[in-house]
Amino acid sequence: MKLSQFKFKLPDESVALYPHSIVHEFKNDDGTTTISRLTRRDECKLMVLHSKSQTIDMFKRDEKGNPIEGEFLDFRNILDYFDEGDTFVFNNTKVFPARLYGTKEKTDAKIEVFLLRELNAEMRLWDVLVEPARKIRIGNKLFFDGSGPMVAEVIDNTTSRGRTLRFLYDCPHDEFKRELFALGESPLPRYVIDKREDHHATEQDMEDFQCIFAKNEGAVTAPASGLHFSRELMKRMEIRGLNCAYITLHCGLGNFNDIEVEDLTKHKMDSEQMFVNAEACNLVNTAKETEHKVCVVGTSVLKATETAVGADGKLKEYEGWTNKFIFPPYEFQLADAMIANFYHPMSTLLMSTCAFGGYDLVMKAYEQAVENGYLFGCYGDAMLILND
Repeated sequence: MKLSQFKFKLPDESVALYPHSIVHEFKNDDGTTTISRLTRRDECKLMVLHSKSQTIDMFKRDEKGNPIEGEFLDFRNILDYFDEGDTFVFNNTKVFPARLYGTKEKTDAKIEVFLLRELNAEMRLWDVLVEPARKIRIGNKLFFDGSGPMVAEVIDNTTSRGRTLRFLYDCPHDEFKRELFALGESPLPRYVIDKREDHHATEQDMEDFQCIFAKNEGAVTAPASGLHFSRELMKRMEIRGLNCAYITLHCGLGNFNDIEVEDLTKHKMDSEQMFVNAEACNLVNTAKETEHKVCVVGTSVLKATETAVGADGKLKEYEGWTNKFIFPPYEFQLADAMIANFYHPMSTLLMSTCAFGGYDLVMKAYEQAVENGYLFGCYGDAMLILND
């Protein structure tokens, strides 16, 4: 397929800048207003796509099964589509506070450093992105906490915006990581940061932009479809006899890179590290053998399971890297259902969703989502795709 086939008009107001929340405004004695947000992960809108029957559910139904116009499904209704023994596959990667702000030596010019991954723990070497890149050269020293001890030296250029930094901080590694991360912000996507009034993440974002089951540190963006699961919803899943399998894929920034070729077969994805253990394989393969649904939660899990599935259709243990790019047409080997967010035009995430749900049905759903006020992006609403 062609890049231009995934283009559609997305109004600015359709992009969520905060998670689904209950918002309260309080008037202070001095006339100012204080806004309080209470995050409700599992109360966003839910749209359900049935790929075989080519139908779309948006509304709750009355006792006769008729849709109630205006009463949208919310994410908690997702349990109505699954039975005891079905298995959900989650990505338990953990996001770290990757975005730092500092100054350049001598000029005190403000800079942004985005941590990608640690290259060498002993030498404190990190692979990073920098802004403004043209002003940050090999040999420059960068300061992150005013007169404090956290200083980094640029020792290599890797890409136009990429640099290798050596942090000049002499202490045990665990202490260094704590001090470094204490200076960072939640790594919200640029399409959120750039639209917020102060262009910053908040302390609350460090909790909101993290799945409640996050465990293995290494992601610089959250597996957004997992953000909708609350502790209460997970408990209801347990009571219903639904199984939860966990894999790890450390989500990188590659999914946000612009695609610069019209022919999608020529696009190359960045590699991401992933792990699939025996426990996850046993849960998923048992579900398949007993003819229960396997639901992958997000495009990262879709990518991981399609990387680790064997020729026999069973999930295999895996430790390594994947740069798999899934776009239509694609023959899936494992999942029966998929949970996704609503993604931006011409994004690899949209392409993976279209591959699973079918291009025509998913693009029709996106058109209806815009018309009905669904929210897009990492903090947006959710889609469930069923193979029925």
